[in-house]
Amino acid sequence: MKNLLKENFPEAKIYVADLLAEGSEFSQKVDVRKPFDLQGDFGLDTLILNFAAVHRTPGHPDHAYFETNIRGAENVCDFARQKGINNIVFTSSIAPYGAAEDLKSEGTLPTPNTPYGISKLVAEKIHQTWAAESAEHRLSIVRPGIVFGTGENGNMTRLYKGLKSRKFAYAGRKDTVKACVYVKDLVRVMLAMAENGQAPKVQLYNCCYFPSFTIEQIATTMLKATGMKRFIPFIPKKPMMAAATVCGIFGGFGLGICPARVKKLMVSTNIDGQKLSRNYPLSYSLEEAFRDWFKDCEQRELV
Repeated sequence: MKNLLKENFPEAKIYVADLLAEGSEFSQKVDVRKPFDLQGDFGLDTLILNFAAVHRTPGHPDHAYFETNIRGAENVCDFARQKGINNIVFTSSIAPYGAAEDLKSEGTLPTPNTPYGISKLVAEKIHQTWAAESAEHRLSIVRPGIVFGTGENGNMTRLYKGLKSRKFAYAGRKDTVKACVYVKDLVRVMLAMAENGQAPKVQLYNCCYFPSFTIEQIATTMLKATGMKRFIPFIPKKPMMAAATVCGIFGGFGLGICPARVKKLMVSTNIDGQKLSRNYPLSYSLEEAFRDWFKDCEQRELV
């Protein structure tokens, strides 16, 4: 994000507010769970990009999602009010849709069934309340699928490591849909939305490929883009869950396997990215995105 901002707006001052930030003029340690202030030049020409969240699920106690994601949204919006800032991009999630196989568009009624999904939906409403307070307020909400790219260290990185070490297998099914987006495309889309003066004052977009890919398509494309040749075994649901239960009891044997994570693998994130493809089309195909990511890693491995 910083690189693209510097490229497009070389004169812009970029302030990073983060709980882990090192203190400096442009990088300030901030805990969004509490009211905060930043030192800097802010006003009508300022854009807030709100990425702050507790997001890995499973992985945190329920209250952590609500405390950070809801309180954080309130405090970011309060900061915007205090500084007279009129433009916010908020990174939400597809989690507010809930776990279901049906295709979900932006018009689908959200039915979140996890603390993370509930907290993100509430955070969206908090930002929308801020947007409704003034005709000058502009809000862009993005609901990304799996975001992958350099430094992601998440689902796609685990998939690559599993493929490379021959420890990945299709869990219960091969046709699980996994909506995803390349981080470079996501960043470009967010800036385009923030700059689009002709768009509605509140924009909401699913951010993923259209149509979304299955886990089999993703795995085979990753193998092709990185030059690996691997046979990917298929393990039926019942023995897979039994193995995950045993691994969970004994701490996963270092494989990161547990019943909750395996169940998550077998549930589709079937998200409709058609609206995005019409108005903010992605620049990279899935294979091009994997190749670009691999190139950024000096064609050694995806990290």
